[in-house]
Amino acid sequence: MTRMRLAFYAMGAVAAIGAGLGGRGLAWLAAAPAALRSNGIVPKGGSLLICGGGRLPDEVRRRFLELAGGSNARIVVIPTALRSADAPETEQDCLKPWRDLGAKSVTMLHTRDRSRAGDPRFLAPLRAATGVWMVGGHQSRLAAAYGGTEVERQLKALADRGGVVGGTSAGAAIMTRVMLVGEAPDDPFGRGFDLLEGAIIDQHFLKRRHLKRLIDAMETHPGLLGFGIDEGTALLVRGNRLSVLGDSYVVACLPGPGKPASPKVEILRSGDEADLTSLRGPTPRIVPGLNIDDGLSTGE
Repeated sequence: MTRMRLAFYAMGAVAAIGAGLGGRGLAWLAAAPAALRSNGIVPKGGSLLICGGGRLPDEVRRRFLELAGGSNARIVVIPTALRSADAPETEQDCLKPWRDLGAKSVTMLHTRDRSRAGDPRFLAPLRAATGVWMVGGHQSRLAAAYGGTEVERQLKALADRGGVVGGTSAGAAIMTRVMLVGEAPDDPFGRGFDLLEGAIIDQHFLKRRHLKRLIDAMETHPGLLGFGIDEGTALLVRGNRLSVLGDSYVVACLPGPGKPASPKVEILRSGDEADLTSLRGPTPRIVPGLNIDDGLSTGE
């Protein structure tokens, strides 16, 4: 997909907010909900690398390895979201890309038995890890195996001690306590790992036209900051800073006050950075769309 086409998808998402919410506009909030003004939304010491699914760009994989310690990285890969996680070939398929990049050690961690998720021997690789990567598939499988267990607590401990937790697709959705689990209107939510507090993640965002799904989720759970991450793209959270890597866009949404409420929207491209304080700050702004560079106008 060309950058021009991606730009049109992103601009279409912005336009859809105005149209889909009764044309109430794209005004930034004058102030964020009190729940988001705390420091609790970000990992205490480490990093989160949250990918929207699809093809994982090389720069995202390299950035994860760098955050995990480069050639000294001790990476644990969790494939449990995959239907095929128990297949013999899964370990090789999941570990090879990180081994090829030169990580010091790469280990697979997988079970569907919640009782095993508390076994000290099973947890040993997590306690030694500098980075954990969660493979895509279905996030409900991750929640069923590890939600509320010592595995979840060890992921939080890893971030607290300065490590990196990353994931793509299902591995992105599981990052927040309120977790989107699918398209079914009667059961759209589950409980995730709460690594990124006060937020909700939607993946495959522009590719699968998930804008309405994210807005609906935010209306159901008011006060959450929403991040829609497109395929081939990653949102990096370090301290109070956000940055974007990859091929497409991240759409950040913050619900407005009152009923009905206009969302606060920011579209971040690869290389863009933002401060969570500014996203929640008191200065109202209007987001007219994207500043598309001159190269895009040539139709490349």
